[in-house]
Amino acid sequence: MPLPTDNLLGLFRAIVDIESVSHNERQLADEVEAVLRDCPHLELLRDGDALMARTNLGRSERIIIAGHLDTVPVDGNLPSTVTGTGDRIVVHGRGTCDMKGGLACMVWLAQRLTSPNRDITWVFYDCEEIEDTANGLRRLASNHADWLRADLAVLMEPTSAQIEGGCQGTMRFDITTTGVAAHSARSWLGHNAIHDIADVLERIRGFDARQIDVDGLVYREGLNATLINGGLASNVVPPSCTVQINYRFAPDKSGEQALALMTEVFAGWTLQLRDLSPGARPGLDQPAAAAFVRAVGGQPRPKYGWTDVARFASLGMPAVNFGPADAGKAHAVDEECPLADLDACVDALQRWLSA
Repeated sequence: MPLPTDNLLGLFRAIVDIESVSHNERQLADEVEAVLRDCPHLELLRDGDALMARTNLGRSERIIIAGHLDTVPVDGNLPSTVTGTGDRIVVHGRGTCDMKGGLACMVWLAQRLTSPNRDITWVFYDCEEIEDTANGLRRLASNHADWLRADLAVLMEPTSAQIEGGCQGTMRFDITTTGVAAHSARSWLGHNAIHDIADVLERIRGFDARQIDVDGLVYREGLNATLINGGLASNVVPPSCTVQINYRFAPDKSGEQALALMTEVFAGWTLQLRDLSPGARPGLDQPAAAAFVRAVGGQPRPKYGWTDVARFASLGMPAVNFGPADAGKAHAVDEECPLADLDACVDALQRWLSA
């Protein structure tokens, strides 16, 4: 059954009800493509389970509006349900928060903004919720770089319909201590690797997690031990112990600078790097971003966490997060999104692109 495009609530629920867990986005991509194929003002490009559509009106600016099609696994929370009435309608179900409300806004506006004041590239991509190597936006940037050139990118991740600028960087690394196994009754014959990890944990506890102003937005940093593993049995002095550490850093520093800082903090230990993704500065002083802020209104906030705005920033453009739903509900079993948030996002984007 085709996506209903005459009612925003109906469109939203239909998109939610198409299950699209990572690597299973094809049906949703097909349905979005079927809607946009009928729009003569749009040029389309399909790449696997990702879809891009753009206007070519010769405007002086081009902006990208993007969202991912996939969700985390379903947990008894499909199909969607609705509570409330009037301006208090809330839609519940997997993906309502992250980020099918944003997708519904995109499909709704892509049909209707036939002559915007800026050229628009709409980007619907796959596999955002899993490992970076599978990310559809990464693939699009490699295969179709010319489609991802713009003056500003708006990523419709959940922000409760408020602008969140930039994003934090993130890195994960392991530190392993090595001991000597022995019977715990004769522990002096061995060396306890778990005891040695205490020094690492104390360095984490003593880390000065700062609040850093970047282009007028204040980002909170964080350093945390997130996983720990060690020991062979309850009566064996453990010969090894590994702690996994996650550093969330402000976008005032590059990935290389973050790694150098962690190397200094844990001097004497070997860091086994698992992944490193630099953040993105807000860039709200750039003309296209400043115009967006004026059109939307409100006080921009920093984005806590990493999003694909960092990928857009690496492509040379400022990028912001702006979408419906409270991000605190992302991935929760009781995911939900107020319809009023979709209305607010649609109204703001129409204001900006029609003024």
